Amino acid sequence: MLLSVITVAFRNYEGVVKTWASLAHLAHDPGIEFEWIVVDGGSADGTAEFLENLNGEYSLRYISEKDKGIYDAMNKGIEMSRGRFAIFLNSGDVFHADVANSVRQLATQKDNAMVIGDAMLDFGDGHQVRRSAKPGWYIYHSLPASHQAIFFPVSGLQRYPYDLQYRVSSDYALAAKMYKEGYSFKRIKGLISEFSMGGVSTTNNLELCRDAKNVQRQILRVPGFWAEFSHLLRLRTTGKTKALYNK
Repeated sequence: MLLSVITVAFRNYEGVVKTWASLAHLAHDPGIEFEWIVVDGGSADGTAEFLENLNGEYSLRYISEKDKGIYDAMNKGIEMSRGRFAIFLNSGDVFHADVANSVRQLATQKDNAMVIGDAMLDFGDGHQVRRSAKPGWYIYHSLPASHQAIFFPVSGLQRYPYDLQYRVSSDYALAAKMYKEGYSFKRIKGLISEFSMGGVSTTNNLELCRDAKNVQRQILRVPGFWAEFSHLLRLRTTGKTKALYNK
């Protein structure tokens, strides 16, 4: 199994259906073997019934039960994964139409790197911005790519799962920890995913910035002056992003 697509959902039936529909962009390439794992937080909105009626399409496996939040649910998805790589495409996030071209590149990648690509950020009303993957050293300020455009080696995820102490930046903490443990970033060409900018890390930018500074000091061990500068820069950029989304 090359790829595990992990989707976390809670009371978002329409989002789950939207994500499911985008898996067809992968499935049209018979050379790509992947599975779809859905971790639902016990929603009573028809999500479980929809998944049950798919009869295992896309090698689907799912659970629907209470959890301790989004990162706890992601850890459950990691435990269920059978692929070499995993990507987190949560309910409402979708694969780009050309994603198969990028995923094919995973076959030649080693399991000691986080493979990153580009993502399309949707601000609504037809306003989209492409976020291109950045060099690996960018981890000292932020994720070099959108979380929905990172293919993580499952072996690394199993060793370094999401830390629940970071309420909105555990994705950054996980990537930083893996990087410090020797997992490099490897960029591949192409657009991976598209997603709305209304997620938890967009709407909670103050907590996001505080969490990120803790990651820099506690995991990346950056000097205090750089952490403060990065903190101020992040406050500015996330504030602009939030304002743009709320227009």
